Amino acid sequence: MKLLKIIMCAAVALMTVVSCSPKKEAKEAPKSKVLVLYYSQTSNTKTVAQEIATRLDADIEEISLVEPYDTAFQATIERCKADREKGILPEIKPLKANVADYDWVFIGYPIWFGTYAPPIASLLEKVDLSGKWVVPFCTFGSGGLESSAKDLTGKQPNAKVMPGYGVRAARMDAMPSEVESFLKTIGLIEGGVFVPADFPEQHPVSAEEAATFDAAVNGYPMLNAKATSVASRTVIDGTEYLFTAMDKPREAKADMPPASEIKVYVLVEKGKAPEFTRVVR
Repeated sequence: MKLLKIIMCAAVALMTVVSCSPKKEAKEAPKSKVLVLYYSQTSNTKTVAQEIATRLDADIEEISLVEPYDTAFQATIERCKADREKGILPEIKPLKANVADYDWVFIGYPIWFGTYAPPIASLLEKVDLSGKWVVPFCTFGSGGLESSAKDLTGKQPNAKVMPGYGVRAARMDAMPSEVESFLKTIGLIEGGVFVPADFPEQHPVSAEEAATFDAAVNGYPMLNAKATSVASRTVIDGTEYLFTAMDKPREAKADMPPASEIKVYVLVEKGKAPEFTRVVR
């Protein structure tokens, strides 16, 4: 727990980077063997995996299904829903890499249904990550890094699961520099990292701050939220906001879930429009 508390101290310093100064063991990791495993449906997660593997000179392997999902998004979602209802996990092909040979294992995936995609659940049933440093990374529409890392820890309780890296599909252009900063933060590559101050206490949103929030989430169909309070801090090239908001149902139907409180991180870089970087539900 002490390690995680240390790591979490820079939780939002890099927007989607949620870790910081590790203990001595992490800084010795460049001498260790690193494996990057990933499942990718649209190539976004693959792109992140390749970036990590290149920067670390790590081995990399894609997780493949015996019966691949349909390339059509809706068909994939329907199959996943049906499998979930039946308690079925998709069968994956055997890994070529021997996970036991590695000290660090990066596991990458898209976020589906609020957590890692089902092929990762299949992987976690087959491998033993006990004693290894495990770093999750993911791509998503709005969020899911925190929830998926928690689920991964639950499946591999004897692994040293670190808070990882996540990026919205809409922000893939920012990914290379964020990955570099993230790997520096966890001590796997050398270099300094900018660590912003902690967010101050939140206050009720002003009209100007509400407009910033609305501009950031406008056009994203999975968010129907109203900001209630906010805190902000200075980051490189701009300002980062942490909004508390009420996420309301997108449709007024009896079977829709009630409004819930969410956290929304918004970045406003100089000369650029506001954009949200992730949502924590």
